[in-house]
Amino acid sequence: MRLSVSLGLWQDRPAGEALGTARIADELGYPEVWVGEMATYDAFALATAVGARTRRVALTVGPLAVTVRDPMMIAMGAASVADLTGRPVNVALGTSSPMVVQRWHGRSRAGAGTALAESVRALRPLLDGERSGFAGTRVSSEGYHLRLPAPRSELTVAAFGPSAVRAAALADRMVLNLVTPASAARLVGELRGLTATTRVAAWVTAAVNPAPEAIEQIRRGVVPYLAAPGYGEMFAEAGFADVVAYARTRPHPRELLAAVPDALLEAVALIGDSVEIMDRLDAYAEAGVDEVAVVPASTDADPCGEATLKALAD
Repeated sequence: MRLSVSLGLWQDRPAGEALGTARIADELGYPEVWVGEMATYDAFALATAVGARTRRVALTVGPLAVTVRDPMMIAMGAASVADLTGRPVNVALGTSSPMVVQRWHGRSRAGAGTALAESVRALRPLLDGERSGFAGTRVSSEGYHLRLPAPRSELTVAAFGPSAVRAAALADRMVLNLVTPASAARLVGELRGLTATTRVAAWVTAAVNPAPEAIEQIRRGVVPYLAAPGYGEMFAEAGFADVVAYARTRPHPRELLAAVPDALLEAVALIGDSVEIMDRLDAYAEAGVDEVAVVPASTDADPCGEATLKALAD
């Protein structure tokens, strides 16, 4: 199985640690770093900084919310990073969350699944240096072409529901976030019913021989998903229906955090010693996942996730 690295962008850690994680990944020979964005750095700015501080690692920028960033903006950003860093730059697309799209950006998520598929179709020619000429129901771009060299980026779609899987069938790669191997197998099966060529990656949080604070960091990262449609059902299927039911009563986050057992974290993360983690990686491989993008926990005991990345590289 191919291993890449996704920058954690942990809210309880200094933002600049993302650059440290990228540098370590490059030094250890990981082939690709995924550069997303949350509430700190702009993804294209961070990707450019990563390229300036590393030697050879390829970059994937995103997932970028398709109801916030239009195809021309995304193509120009990818071409800018590629030109400024001299690196291969790929693009990941997603629908993001109501919090980010509706509350932070004040945009509508109506028709997000349609916008996702249309963004793939609109971006492909733009990233190849062709003039835009796409008019969909949610996405359009007319008459623009890159003035910089075309990055010829591969396109990845972040998927969980059926409409996103259909969009991923149009792309080069589908990426799954926070999924059990069983859920991954089901989504891979849906994708294979549409295409045999789109590769599958999974972002999986990892902590090798973790300190207690790494476990708590992963626990905090899981909490927002427990009551979410689809994710809640996945956790219930994995044996945690009681936790999901409690989460859907909307308790105080501190109380919900205390109710999340370690076993739930182990269902969706790489936690433990090297043997335990290899078994988990095998489970994702058997589910049809071609690549695991490791999201290393970062703590005072393991800044930037260096020990975890070294253990997995070995």
